[in-house]
Amino acid sequence: MSVGELLIIGGAEKKCPQGDVLHLFVDLAKGRSGAIGIIPTASEIPEEVCEDYIRTFHQLGVKDIDILSITNRAEADSPQIRTRIESLAAVFITGGDQSRLASIIRGTVLHDALMETWRDGLILGGTSAGASIMAHQMIVAADTKLDDDKLKVKLGAGFGFLDKIIIDQHFSQRGRFDRLLSAIAENKDIIGIGIDENTAILVKNDQFKVYGEHQVLVIDGRNSDFIEIIASENGSEELTISNFILHTLTKGYNFDLVNRQLIKKGKKK
Repeated sequence: MSVGELLIIGGAEKKCPQGDVLHLFVDLAKGRSGAIGIIPTASEIPEEVCEDYIRTFHQLGVKDIDILSITNRAEADSPQIRTRIESLAAVFITGGDQSRLASIIRGTVLHDALMETWRDGLILGGTSAGASIMAHQMIVAADTKLDDDKLKVKLGAGFGFLDKIIIDQHFSQRGRFDRLLSAIAENKDIIGIGIDENTAILVKNDQFKVYGEHQVLVIDGRNSDFIEIIASENGSEELTISNFILHTLTKGYNFDLVNRQLIKKGKKK
């Protein structure tokens, strides 16, 4: 069996039956037997967050939902958690704080169970913090400061479902182009993917397709030159770089993550 599909959402997805993104997640889950699991660990208000998803999933015809209320590493290391994950058709990881999500779950039985069951076909969805955590690395602090001519964008370890990729969310709405560009400038082998709100990418077979309302931006810095960063008179930092490749994709377009190129509509790899 091939690995499961990853539905990675830029946050603020429409929580109603007419919302394309969550409708897609439910449709994917219906292709497997089992309940939909929700992991609200990233949020400080998990019960409130889960209420919205439970209501929406019920409206979309989902009968069985399993809330995995994991608040500490002991719970994430419970032997019973593996059996629960293995019984699910899909798992949805909510938004909140990706550092909290990583500190509680990464390296635990729950993390291992998610990885192993995903490799056997488990559908995984994540929004906002739940999107950033999907990759091997993620942005955990976004301030850029002038220090030894280096950009200070702090990266942390995610769950590792995707390698050599950094995912940023709420992208256009929160003006996060600079921080993703800064992260890629010092990590040239990594592809940066910025996903707008109520927009998602569905990753399968080293490709992704765009769904939802807005735009996905891909930054490829493999052949780039990071030259310098200087402080301007108003105190901001300004970057000189060259040879970055920028792609912007809207609904219905596909991207090849291996060859790092747009797949035009009507053409298959």
